[in-house]
Amino acid sequence: MKQFSIEEAGSLMTRRKDDSHKGCYGHGLLIAGGMGMAGASVMAAKACLRSGIGLLTVSAPECNRTILQTSVPEAMVNVDGNTEWEAPTGDLSRYSAIAAGPGIGTSNLTGKVLKRLLTDNQGIPMILDADALNIIAADRSTELLKGTVITPHPGEFGRLLNCDGLTYEKGNRNGQAYDFARLHGCTVILKGHRTIVAAPDGRVSANVTGNPGMATGGSGDVLTGILLALLAQGLDAWNASRLGVFVHGLAGDLAALSLTQTAMTATDIIHFLPDAWKHIHNNYNAL
Repeated sequence: MKQFSIEEAGSLMTRRKDDSHKGCYGHGLLIAGGMGMAGASVMAAKACLRSGIGLLTVSAPECNRTILQTSVPEAMVNVDGNTEWEAPTGDLSRYSAIAAGPGIGTSNLTGKVLKRLLTDNQGIPMILDADALNIIAADRSTELLKGTVITPHPGEFGRLLNCDGLTYEKGNRNGQAYDFARLHGCTVILKGHRTIVAAPDGRVSANVTGNPGMATGGSGDVLTGILLALLAQGLDAWNASRLGVFVHGLAGDLAALSLTQTAMTATDIIHFLPDAWKHIHNNYNAL
């Protein structure tokens, strides 16, 4: 199993051309944050915008409109009148990538609209995280789309494995991520110490950045936002996943150096994303 390097990270970073505009860097749709969970959408959106995306639309319930437009003024907000999240209506083809799951809850309504979103998606790169994975694990009739990126922590991954009649084995993280990716045709980001990225064609990569200070609420939402930005900019699932977890962990390492692992929060990871991108850029250009 190969470890992802900073040289590879640098080679995958988007080079911005002098004559480019915001439309050159993708339009992402972030579906996140139900009532009481606006923070999930805010953190994911901020991380996405700090990772190079051109345009971002956040789909959220009406109760989160003011929070989002105040906290993340760079993002557009698509709301409905419900207190729970509802799937966006209209043509999805204007989006370059879609991320769904952080803070959306697992109600019956949310499950139905997630299924509709999966049905309506016509080949747009997609990331599923958090509650989206829990909904799929609880309803066998809701299936993963081939080509999807999933970002489970061990608990979420265990629930997904249970659908296949399997039990999560901590000592077999690599093998189980590999098997799940091949069986379901998706890219698996199995979070934890030395996060594993497994592709459906059998490739497996181990991440070398990150620290225990990142074991804090919201850290996964930050990763989802980073991944959305990278997919929207045109990276394929394999490369977006490896680069995403690398820079996420690197920002966490820089935060820990400055603040200690004890004191750092998920928002601190976002604050150190610019330094992480700069570190990758400078090291790659120094080769």
